[in-house]
Amino acid sequence: MATFSVRADDWLTIDIKGVKGALATNVRAHLGSLPDSSVQRRAFIFNAEDNIEAAMHSMGYYHSKITQDIVNNGDKPWRLNLTIDPGEPTLISWIDIQVKGEMQTDPLFEQWLSQLKIRPGDRLNHGVYDDIKSQLLTLALARGYFDGKFDLAEIVVDRDFNTAKIALYYNSGKRYHIGEVTFTGHTLEPELLEQLVPFKLDAPYSTGNLGQLNRQLLDTGYFSNIKVLPLVEQVEGLQVPIRVELSPRPDHSIELGLGADIGNTVDNSLEPRVRVTWRTPQINKYGHSQETSAEWSPDKPKFLTTYTIPLTHPLDDQLKLRIGMLRDKYGVTQVYDSEDRQFDNTGQLESSKMLFAAIRQQRLQSKWLFNYSAEVMKENYQQSGVDYDPRYVLFGTSLSKTTRGDNSLDPKSGFFQFYSLEYADPSLGSEVRLARLQTKFKWIDTFFDKHRIVSRLDMAANLTSNNSLADIPPSLRYFAGGDQSIRGYSYNELGPSIDSINDEGQVVREVVGGRYLMVGSIEYQYYVTPSWRVATFVDAGNAFDVNQVELVTSVGAGIHWISPIGPVKLDVGVGLKETDTISRPWRIHITMGAEL
Repeated sequence: MATFSVRADDWLTIDIKGVKGALATNVRAHLGSLPDSSVQRRAFIFNAEDNIEAAMHSMGYYHSKITQDIVNNGDKPWRLNLTIDPGEPTLISWIDIQVKGEMQTDPLFEQWLSQLKIRPGDRLNHGVYDDIKSQLLTLALARGYFDGKFDLAEIVVDRDFNTAKIALYYNSGKRYHIGEVTFTGHTLEPELLEQLVPFKLDAPYSTGNLGQLNRQLLDTGYFSNIKVLPLVEQVEGLQVPIRVELSPRPDHSIELGLGADIGNTVDNSLEPRVRVTWRTPQINKYGHSQETSAEWSPDKPKFLTTYTIPLTHPLDDQLKLRIGMLRDKYGVTQVYDSEDRQFDNTGQLESSKMLFAAIRQQRLQSKWLFNYSAEVMKENYQQSGVDYDPRYVLFGTSLSKTTRGDNSLDPKSGFFQFYSLEYADPSLGSEVRLARLQTKFKWIDTFFDKHRIVSRLDMAANLTSNNSLADIPPSLRYFAGGDQSIRGYSYNELGPSIDSINDEGQVVREVVGGRYLMVGSIEYQYYVTPSWRVATFVDAGNAFDVNQVELVTSVGAGIHWISPIGPVKLDVGVGLKETDTISRPWRIHITMGAEL
């Protein structure tokens, strides 16, 4: 005995002529899989014509002609030649969609109806008809019309005139409402969860309301799993009870991050980084939480802990207590080489800072984010050979709002605006009197699907006396440069500079930051595919003082990948102008994350 295996095309091959595109695909789908035995081959050939007619009817062709030619090759695979003449298609002459009941005045039904693309004169397609029926049923269930039914759903075809009439009559009945919401599987105060319910008792039922509740619970960070279950089988009158099953997150989580800054300093060195983040998503039954992060790098260690207390709402009204200790670098420090007659980079302006802040953050009904805060900070730094350690008590407030055209990580349109004011005064514990004003804007829009414009503008000012400038610490001054500022330059390397003589009699030039900031950018992006785009940009501006105003411009291009976790951008920026401290630069910038 001999054993062997056969494939489907060992029994029959098919050649189809006369149809193409979606029509050919539908014919092949109705024919089904190829036979794998002689018995199945006979059945396949016998039923082929009926299956093809069904495929043609479903696409609106009722006068098609089918010719079969069977080539019997004995022991070899037979060949079935099919020639199809589709004939004249059936066109829709009349569409009648009617809804009775409370759904008739539902604005979402009117919106759905206005967006239907089927029109009289279109070719009849039974798949499109079934899809419309399914959409209407899905919309009705999502909006709480659980007793709805079709009084009439039919297609009437006139084969003599090749026309069809579609009638869909739906009776929605009454709309159900949302009943009592109960929570299980948690250790929080019940009032805390009740504040997260974004609708009132007896609100009209909709899956949108339930989805919003799910998002609110998810955004708290308290839970690892959330199930919002409408108990339709326990309906009382027209009220649907809602049960929310919750699974708390682990009491503690620790994240470890390893990375490096490459070429992001004035000497283009590699700077390793290690970051540890410890989170406690729920400390007690009142929903308190904390996040502590410690980051090590050779010259920029950081420690920051934030304790969050929900106030009148777990998400929309929070008090944040923050303690931090960090060291950072700013600008460029250079020493004049008399032999080469040029300035050589020797480092940057360094500062060490300690802070304590209390911040109340509120999300208003108008979607504005409103903050007001008090921050105590002490910063040590050396400038022009003089040591400074000013203390500040800053009182601040800010308003910001982000509007997105869609909820994706790469929105087609959007607008971000931010305004802030901070004030410090010697009578309130600060070194000098200072008012800080900042505003930021970012605008995104897409034209003709593939053409995207991204523009931004950052402006800021420190209002203080000329005698107080040196006592304003680097963290409160303004610098420019970097991937979120002027590309082509290192992070925070641009700004006004001062000259001094060190102990060795050398001329030292330090970029110490400015009182004012104005930086703008415009970028054009073109989508080559839905996942890839190319870009070109112009960035301009600088940080400056009244007596040092120097506009810096950079241009560049990039390629962006729209990944599942947000855009990943590779941009190359080139500075068009040399400054007193920076020669003609260029930089490669790699950034990740949404632009809004």
